Amino acid sequence: MSVYLSEEKKNQIFKEYGGSETNTGSIEAQIALFTYRIKSLSEHLNANKKDNSSKRSMLGLVGKRKRLLKYLQHKDLQSYRTLIEKLGIRK
Repeated sequence: MSVYLSEEKKNQIFKEYGGSETNTGSIEAQIALFTYRIKSLSEHLNANKKDNSSKRSMLGLVGKRKRLLKYLQHKDLQSYRTLIEKLGIRK
């Protein structure tokens, strides 16, 4: 199974996208965290094609990220566009 992100990496993501290390509830920070977890899971799944539980976990994360992105798009379009460009996801 894929290794979870270290505490230092999580704090770095929250600081970069959420504004501070303690702002873990920020939509942008949550989307960035999900994106990094999805990337690590997809690398794991490329090496272990039959790991169905990790595949299911990744699909759950993709769904959560999709819902958060949809919410952010309706709430603040400019922030949404900057975030997807910065993370390199979507169009």
